[in-house]
Amino acid sequence: MITVVVIAVLVIVLVTLRYTGRGRARGSGGRGLKRRFGPEYERAVALQNGDVRAAQRELGERVRRYGSLQEQPLSPEAREQYVASWDAVQEQFVDSPQKAVTEADALLTRLARDRGFPDGEQFEEQLAALSVHHAYFVQGYRGMHAAARDQSGTEEMREAMVEARSLFEALVAERQVDAARRRLPSPDGQGHAPWPLTTRRHAKGGST
Repeated sequence: MITVVVIAVLVIVLVTLRYTGRGRARGSGGRGLKRRFGPEYERAVALQNGDVRAAQRELGERVRRYGSLQEQPLSPEAREQYVASWDAVQEQFVDSPQKAVTEADALLTRLARDRGFPDGEQFEEQLAALSVHHAYFVQGYRGMHAAARDQSGTEEMREAMVEARSLFEALVAERQVDAARRRLPSPDGQGHAPWPLTTRRHAKGGST
């Protein structure tokens, strides 16, 4: 009889520990996803109408699919070419905002592809993969992609390019941005001031 009681107690203890462990794992997973995805986590929850578990399942699936993706390095020549192309697009914005945004969007698509992310022909797939590795920067890319296809105002397009530049800088960097520093530039993030379109316009058109 005593043996039966002891066995029953052990079974109860093991079951309790098992479910406690599961609960902790789920909580840790949720906290881990929130820490990893930052603003993308909040966006996913909002898109799921506040359903946190559904959002976590969706983000967890992104990690499962793209977490092991290895970013490919850029050659020094390719890096210099991308930087020069981005600078040229920014200059072009003064005279042709819509064309500049469209070309910047295509430039980011190619850069992400060259770094080993899915081809940009499937934008949502590429964005999902990018969000796993550069979650704090993808909203700018999303906004610029939309601006390149919508009839946005000049100011909206300017803001989209400014925000998208943080992802460009992260992808063109020699080393991956430290996860602890995955924040939008404030005020710059790479040691220079934000892109001042008004200053460029004055420089190009002379003093005002």
